[in-house]
Amino acid sequence: MKHNQSLRTLVQRLVLLVAGVSMISLANAQTAPLTLKEALQQALKNKSEAIKAKLDEENSQNKIDQARSQALPQINGNAGITFNPILQLSAIPGELAGQPGKTMLVAFGQKWNSSASVSLSQTLFDKSVFTGLKAAKTTQQYYQLVSGLTDEQVIEKVATQYYQVLVQRQQLVVIDSNIATTSRIFNVIEGQFKNGLAKKIDVDRSKVNLSNLQAQRSQLSNAVQLQENTLKFYMGVPIETAITVPTSALDGIKPQLAMMDNTPDVKKLTDYQVLKKQEELLVLQKDATNAAYYPSLSLSGNYGYMGMSNKFPIGTGANWFDYASVGLNLKIPIFNGFSTRSKVRQADIDIRKLQADIKNTELSLNLAYQNAKTQLGNSIITLNNQKTNVALAEEVYTNTQNNYTQGLAPLTDLLDAENSLTTAQNNYTAALLDYRIAEIQLIKAQGNLKSLLN
Repeated sequence: MKHNQSLRTLVQRLVLLVAGVSMISLANAQTAPLTLKEALQQALKNKSEAIKAKLDEENSQNKIDQARSQALPQINGNAGITFNPILQLSAIPGELAGQPGKTMLVAFGQKWNSSASVSLSQTLFDKSVFTGLKAAKTTQQYYQLVSGLTDEQVIEKVATQYYQVLVQRQQLVVIDSNIATTSRIFNVIEGQFKNGLAKKIDVDRSKVNLSNLQAQRSQLSNAVQLQENTLKFYMGVPIETAITVPTSALDGIKPQLAMMDNTPDVKKLTDYQVLKKQEELLVLQKDATNAAYYPSLSLSGNYGYMGMSNKFPIGTGANWFDYASVGLNLKIPIFNGFSTRSKVRQADIDIRKLQADIKNTELSLNLAYQNAKTQLGNSIITLNNQKTNVALAEEVYTNTQNNYTQGLAPLTDLLDAENSLTTAQNNYTAALLDYRIAEIQLIKAQGNLKSLLN
């Protein structure tokens, strides 16, 4: 009995130990910093758009196989048994039975008939079949391009949202720092007031300033949570999943002017290539419709075995015989009420409409590149200016704080300097976000979004 209790106690401790290790591992996994590369990989793996695009690409092979089946032999087997309770009577001249001048009704056949046969047909020439096979292969290429375009769209969304979370978190760091500084100032002023060295209005104004910062911090914290939830949605992970975006990613931003020199060839961009592949498909669709004007040639063959008897089941007493046929079938279209002509003209209109879209897309892609290039240049200028403003605001705040401590500056100047520093810091983090978004748009315009996965 004691042995069983000891064993039970040991098992319970092992279970608790394993559970504890699992919880620690889970906690470590949840708090591990999430890099942009990891976020993009998760999105491409989990997001429904990317999954469906990959499935469409996979399914395109099935469409090729289906189109190819039309050019392969079609073989069918048939079997059946028929019972004729009343045989049909046929009229024959009486002369055949030695009764001239009379018409005789005679039943032909037997009550039980059975048959089994195999039929084969092979298309020798049908323009629509071979055009369909070519279209199926082009469709596979189209879905490959669409899959790549979908990946790029997912990457753009996730990367943009990732940096929005990053900036919001950086703003939290800034406001926490300001709250800590303002709290120290409030404690100093409150101590001075208790010693008769400061006015109550100074204490109240400092307290109001601190309360405003704390309210801003609460609003910003909620905004961060909302942005993180949106990022999780774009990544295709459960909302309850804990993520941590490292603040160091902002510190590593170094504006680069050299990347603006990489002028893209818009005809090599995925957006343009998808439309060109659509144009190929429409041309093939027109060719397939036009194939109705051409004759078609096919080979057919049939072999069967038939048995007849007045009894069931049909056995050795039945009359059994086989039969076979081979045929060559030629179909020549002559007139179908101009139906084919109308369909060909409709297909031609669809092609011309798509060509207009292609021309507009080419202009749009060039415009996107030029705008992204201009926006990135402006973002770099703004970012450098805001960085200078932060350094200047920090210097003014430090000097004003020293002057206030020495009684050379009023509290108003100190609060104004503090607010100016907060504004400069927020403007700088906003400029960082604007730069990152402009950088993503330029990378997209250059067709290099997948480089973010490296």
